[in-house]
Amino acid sequence: MTANQTERPKRLLALDVMRGITIAGMILVNNPGGWDEIYAPLRHASWNGLTPTDLVFPFFMFIMGVSAYMSLRKYDFKCTWPVVWKILKRTALIFLVGLFLTWFSMFLRGVYNGAELWESVMTFDHIRILGVLPRLALCYGVGSLLGVIFSRKALKWIVAAMLVAYAVILVAGHGFEFADRNVIAVVDRAVLGDAHMYTDYVDGVQLKFDPEGFLSTLPSVAHMLIGFLCGGLIVANRRNEDRICKLFIVGAVLTFAGFLLNYGLPINKKIWSPTFVLTTCGLASSLLALLIWIIDIKGYRRWGRFFEVFGVNPLFLYCLSAVLALIVGLTKFPWSAAEGGVICIRQFVYQFCLLPVCCGDMAMASALFAVLFVMLHWCIGYPLYKKKIYIKL
Repeated sequence: MTANQTERPKRLLALDVMRGITIAGMILVNNPGGWDEIYAPLRHASWNGLTPTDLVFPFFMFIMGVSAYMSLRKYDFKCTWPVVWKILKRTALIFLVGLFLTWFSMFLRGVYNGAELWESVMTFDHIRILGVLPRLALCYGVGSLLGVIFSRKALKWIVAAMLVAYAVILVAGHGFEFADRNVIAVVDRAVLGDAHMYTDYVDGVQLKFDPEGFLSTLPSVAHMLIGFLCGGLIVANRRNEDRICKLFIVGAVLTFAGFLLNYGLPINKKIWSPTFVLTTCGLASSLLALLIWIIDIKGYRRWGRFFEVFGVNPLFLYCLSAVLALIVGLTKFPWSAAEGGVICIRQFVYQFCLLPVCCGDMAMASALFAVLFVMLHWCIGYPLYKKKIYIKL
């Protein structure tokens, strides 16, 4: 056994906490009590721009890259068949789970809306193929394969080439316009077909435009690889003080580069623009450095235990949130005060339990529902955390 194999860096609690923060954030912003009134920080940017809500998914993508480096280090980054098979198997599993959740959502909606059972089952001709989990799967798979094939030095050039090539494609192909001629929509229609794409709305305009589409997966892979390279930076520096110094430097450089280039290449999550990659990776690197300083250097750990629960079972709790969101949004029961005599669980809790408590403030009641939904998942995840049960995808 080599020295590289015997000397493992001490586990960073900050990684689990940051992963947990992003998962809790994703559950929070995806599950408001009502969509009519939501606090501005809890909304995605309509098109160009950046809100706190736009940070949670890219932060998780960044952490996935860091974690992939830690995982593949156990195999010394050798491109052997067992390693490649492990990557491909996990990629397929995450992708299929994401596809199943999309199908399950369509199935339940069909059943609750009174459609025939067979029609509810056979929705494959118009199912959305891509989404959050499929994007995570593709980025993990492609990024990890590149990580075991190329050196870290080569990966830096690959990331730069991906972002530059994508920037050229966007500029040449009307990529910053929310229109049919947008190159992202054109490619997605050709590869996926209209029936398998997401329908988006921007300033009242409706368009088949997938924010996790095929073409925009290219910069997302670069995004994951930046996290991968930061994972290498963490391993290469044994002292936490050195780690946070390097991570802060990387974070500052990427963040400033993203904001400066924003004047020519707007920051845009829905197209995963190069400036979106740079800015969010920069902010993620800085946040990770801050968490290492707070948790692993200063030892202020108790506050982070809440997020550890989400951080040790991230994808399981995220998938569970998707299922429970469907249940509370579709399960109806008789209620005389509701239109049609029935009301769903979400509407009942929001309208008749939380709105009175919040004195009719719809935004506050909506946010409170989301917080309670996060707490529900914490209560489910806490026993798993205490018993050290890790459900991995």
